[in-house]
Amino acid sequence: MRTKVGLALGGGAARGLAHIGVLQVLQKEEIPIDMIAGTSAGAAIGAIYAQGKDASTIEKIVMDLDWRRLASLVDLALPRTGFIEGKKITALLRKIIGDDIKFDALKIPLACIATDIVTGEEVIIEEGSVLEAVRASISVPVIFTVAKWKGRYLVDGGLVNPVPVSVLKSMGADFIIAVNVIPDRAYQDKNGAKELKKLSIFGVIMQSMYIGSYSLVKHCLEGADIVVQPKVGHIGVGEFRRAQELILQGKLAAQESIPEIRGLLAG
Repeated sequence: MRTKVGLALGGGAARGLAHIGVLQVLQKEEIPIDMIAGTSAGAAIGAIYAQGKDASTIEKIVMDLDWRRLASLVDLALPRTGFIEGKKITALLRKIIGDDIKFDALKIPLACIATDIVTGEEVIIEEGSVLEAVRASISVPVIFTVAKWKGRYLVDGGLVNPVPVSVLKSMGADFIIAVNVIPDRAYQDKNGAKELKKLSIFGVIMQSMYIGSYSLVKHCLEGADIVVQPKVGHIGVGEFRRAQELILQGKLAAQESIPEIRGLLAG
């Protein structure tokens, strides 16, 4: 029986676009992906790939978006649970992912990770609307209004499981490739002053989340057989316009990992 390979795609806002480059290399090298678990940005990219779309097609979708006008996607809400209602962003997700795609229609099994803002529990979404699951997984606290799902109030999964390796284990993966795009604390300490100058309120909130998750990320990665870590720490969390550079960094990191992946799978 062939080894079941799972791919864990972590959160990271714009840095999550590096996942596309990783997918392109894995696809080119014919590394089979039997299941995907994604958090936040990883859930969004994973949802597109799980439909059976070619990684290069995903890159084209991303590059065709006018990221410089991303602010037009922001529809401010009354500040109850978040500043951004997210209707326009949901509409964008619907255009990319599809309006009526259900989990059981995906070509690759997928799990999206979110956080119950009331209980603090991890919520693994594997059924129903993929669009709703991704919307919940990317709901950065304070920035986006909370997402309602089965009577629960959900926010970004990065609060509880930034790189969902553990979820793949429960899905039955024998071999796990984890992609982490959250730079470690040492890098952030070195580049903190430079980063602060270009941080928006979105960036400040995202950075606050990451500060609280550094130790959690290391814990999450312990169960992975291979960890791919694109060098994206020099790119801001909101710099979606640097998509091409982010995708390239994903490719470079994945290419470095291919010999080890092949060796372990062959063994």
